[in-house]
Amino acid sequence: MQNWPHSPPHKMIEPGMYMVTAGTYGKTRYFSDPERLNVLTSKLMEYATRYDWSLQAWAVLSNHYHFIGFASDPANLKDFISSLHTETVRYVNDLDKTINRKVWYQYWDSRISYQKSYYARLKYVHNNPVHHKLASVAENYPWCSAGWFNIHAEPAFKKTVESFKTDTLNIFDDF
Repeated sequence: MQNWPHSPPHKMIEPGMYMVTAGTYGKTRYFSDPERLNVLTSKLMEYATRYDWSLQAWAVLSNHYHFIGFASDPANLKDFISSLHTETVRYVNDLDKTINRKVWYQYWDSRISYQKSYYARLKYVHNNPVHHKLASVAENYPWCSAGWFNIHAEPAFKKTVESFKTDTLNIFDDF
């Protein structure tokens, strides 16, 4: 009899670029106001730095987030996500005066091994707030990297990323 895992396998072996998605338990919108989104975004940045993940793109929404990051030691992703989730659970549970409530469900990761896949996923993450109808222009959504990318990326690189289609990507984003 096969012993099936109860969560997605996380086989973080090779240094490289990864896309990570995490969702809240029951798709509940625990991060539904600007203050909560600010805290989640700043904690994502803090723990990415602490665990030596170089974020290339991110989108933080009320019930999930995505990021693309480079790691020379991706084996620490579990500790990175665990630390981020532990601190943000305490934060929202304190605000809501709730004890031991489950906030995060699980996370999914995939290693990006092709340049074209990297470009398409960058575009997808940058435009995630538009995909979820939270903004008509991604650069106007303050909790994602689209605005930063628009200001800082080289014009040729922006044009390359924007040229990629995202409609055929297989990304778990049922939120």
